[in-house]
Order: sequence, then structure tokens, then C-alpha cells
Amino acid sequence: MLLPRRKLPLGWRVYATNHTAEEVSLTQGVAAYRRAYLIEHGFGRLKGRPLSLTPRFLRDEQRGVARLCLLSIALRVLGLMPCVARRHLPHAGATLKGISPGQPGRQTAQPTTEMMRGALRGVTLSRITIDGQHLSHLTPWHTVQKRILALREVPLEIYDALVT
Repeated sequence: MLLPRRKLPLGWRVYATNHTAEEVSLTQGVAAYRRAYLIEHGFGRLKGRPLSLTPRFLRDEQRGVARLCLLSIALRVLGLMPCVARRHLPHAGATLKGISPGQPGRQTAQPTTEMMRGALRGVTLSRITIDGQHLSHLTPWHTVQKRILALREVPLEIYDALVT
């Protein structure tokens, strides 16, 4: 059934369940729907900007298979990152502030991978060699960036070791 044009902008959605109204209220049903994992998110990441699965001409079929295997591993990492962060958030203050683009004061209890990656932009490692001497410089970490790494169980010492 098509919705009339005047209802389309109102954001109407149709929800269906096997439960009766006595078992699950409308509020509980909508909340369960919004919390549900949707496989389409993964496909969107594969085709979208994070992983950019685009058609390519490869002479060897095994290379294509290998590329898909690597991208599926990357997709799993992208899906795992917010799970790890959200698991630690209740112990570390319950919200993460400063990761929303254009809204530095906004707090969230459910950070996404893309939001956390965006907050880590600007961190650079520079290495040069002058007269046989190796010099390294790592951009200083901001408080938000340190917190993101801590929530993702990544010790800062790993990055410090790159500079020394």
C-alpha cells in the first residue's frame, strides 16, 4: 500500500512483530528495532567510503577473492571497534564528548567507528633522515584522542615506541 503524499514527510514507518500488544508495547518494539543489528550497515560500509569496494579489473581471479577476504576482515574490525568502546564507556564516564563533527560539545554513549576515526584525524607521524640520523615526530594527542584509544584498548606506548 502506498502512503498518501502528505504522510511521507512525517516519517511514518510500519513495524511488524509476532508478539501481541500485551507482550510488547509500541515503545518496546520501536526501541528493539532501533537497537537491532542490520546487515545492510555492513554492505553500506563495504560499498561506501570506509572500504570502497569498487569494480576493478583484475587479471587473476584469486586476487579478487583475496581482496574480498581482506575487505571482510576490515569490515569486521570496523564493526568491532564501537562494540569495544561501548563496553568500556559505562566504566569510563558513560559518554564520549568531542567526536561529533561540527558539534564539539555533544556527548554520545554510542560512538560509531566513523565518529572515532574522524576524531583521530590530524595525528601524523613524520620521519626523516638527515646525515644518517633518523628523526621522528608524532603529533601530540588531544584528550579526546587519548580517551578513544583507551576505550578501544590501544595503549599509547605503541605510538610512543614509533617515535623513539
